[in-house]
Order: sequence, then C-alpha cells, then structure tokens
Amino acid sequence: MPPETDARTRQYALVARAIAYIRENARQQPGLDRIAAALHVSPFHLQRLFAEWAGISPKRFLQYLTKEYAKAQLRASRDMLSVSESAGLSSTSRLHDLMVSCEAMTPGEIKAGGRDLEIAYGFACSPFGEAIIGWTGRGICHFAFSVAAQDAMTAELVACWPNARFRRDDAQTRRVVQDIFPARPGRGRVHLVLRGTNFQIKVWEALIHTEFGRVISYQQLAERSGCPRAQRAVGTALAANHIAFLIPCHRVIRESGDTGDYRWGADRKRALLAWEAARADRPCEPSPAIQRTRPAEPETGVRAAARADRGDEPG
Repeated sequence: MPPETDARTRQYALVARAIAYIRENARQQPGLDRIAAALHVSPFHLQRLFAEWAGISPKRFLQYLTKEYAKAQLRASRDMLSVSESAGLSSTSRLHDLMVSCEAMTPGEIKAGGRDLEIAYGFACSPFGEAIIGWTGRGICHFAFSVAAQDAMTAELVACWPNARFRRDDAQTRRVVQDIFPARPGRGRVHLVLRGTNFQIKVWEALIHTEFGRVISYQQLAERSGCPRAQRAVGTALAANHIAFLIPCHRVIRESGDTGDYRWGADRKRALLAWEAARADRPCEPSPAIQRTRPAEPETGVRAAARADRGDEPG
C-alpha cells in the first residue's frame, strides 16, 4: 500500500484510542498531557499526530467533539435550510470537491439479487481504518469500514447480492480509496448504485445533499426527505445504508447534541465528524467533501465512475 495511506491508517488507530479515552473520561475533561500519558506517547507526538491526520491541534479537535459544538451546528443547519428554502436553492454550499452522483437499481434488479451481475471488491486502508469497497460497471454499491475480520465483512457484502459473481481486486480498491480520500485536495467524482426502497433512497439522497462539515438531526433529515413525521423510518433507512462516508449517515446526530450510534463504530463517527469539521473550517484550502449532482450517463468501470476528475482518461 502507498506509504501515505498506511501512515494515515496508523494515525487513525491512535486517534481512535484518544477519542475512546476522552469519551470514557469526559467528566474529567482530560488535557493533552493526560491523554498522551494514557496512550503511552509524548504530548509532542500526540500534537504532531493530530496536526498530520486532522490538520489541527488536539485541543481544537476536542472542541469539535463537545455537545455544545454539536448543538450550535444543528442550529446552523436549521438556519441554512431555512435560507435555502426561501431563496429556492437546492443546495447550501459550493465548497465541495468530491462530487457524488447516484442512481437507483430497478425493483427487478433488486429482486434478482445480483443475478448476471459481476461485483469487484477488495480491502484497503483509509484515514479511518480498513474498509471494504464493492463496485459494478455502473459505480460503487458497497463501502463499509471493517468492524470484523475480512471473511465476515466479505460475507456481509455477498449477503446483499447473493446471486452475483464476485471478483477480488485489492489493488483497484486502493486506487478507489485514493480517489475518495486524496492525499492532496483536488476535484473528484464518484458515482453510486443504490439498492433500497423509494423512501430509503429519498433519505440517502437528502444525506448526500447535506453540507460537508455540518451535522443534521433526525427531525431535520425527515423534513428534508419530505416526511417530517417519519423520524423512526429515517432511522431505519440509516440502518439500511451499506455505503459509508459517501452516503454520510455519520452526520446525523440527536437533538441533545449526542452523536449517537454508528454501525461502523461510535468513536469512528466522532472521528469522521471532527475530521470533516476541521476541514470545513479551513478557509484557505479546498475541503474534500460531498455534493449531490444529477447522474450523467453511466460510465463503464469503477475507475470511470470513481476516478478523480484531474483530466485522466477513463480506464
């Protein structure tokens, strides 16, 4: 694997331990020295690690994890939605560099369970730990952070598409991860193939449309999905999401400011939220993020569907 990818994965492992320690000792509000001692590293090393992985200091990172910050972000999301609706806008931000488009599978394709479909998949390291990604010739259909052994993660993918043919390709998966999490900010494009009910797809599309670095409540997401009283159904749709990060269910938190659960780990959710917030707050450089666009004609192959838009020829 590329050295920078491996380094980011090692950095995340220590960041995750730091977040777990902070969560377990939240009442004591531990400082940098205490957190470093608990992780058996020097304060200088911890400071440098956060600067390299998140681009900010540990102190600033911790501020993004507080309930007060989360509540303020919920209020900001509510205000931005109100302004957007009154102006007739379809989006509240144009800061994003990673463009995410999507298309839904037909009921017949879903019923067939992947019959006559080849799905390539593989494992690769990301800034948030190991991940498994699956794709068809139309785009990415599966993205999960590893929370179990590779055999178990693969079995979960196969269970979603029981009649498909599977081909493992770790080298290509690493390239897809590099497109999603580029080492240097740059404009990219990803196309998703969604498998769900009409309501679930509405919820996922509303999530794709949320602003990078912001959070949203279950109530706000229900409103954006066109069903303001369907908070419980929204939660069910989030639980059915099999495409992590790109369909950003990690941005949905409780009205109280609690980040809540996440199928790929509550501490990973906190890391994702703070990592995005840090990048969104940096005014001098582009923020790798997500914005929904209307799907263009399907491209062939995941490199065409998920390649960075840097002038490369499809391949």
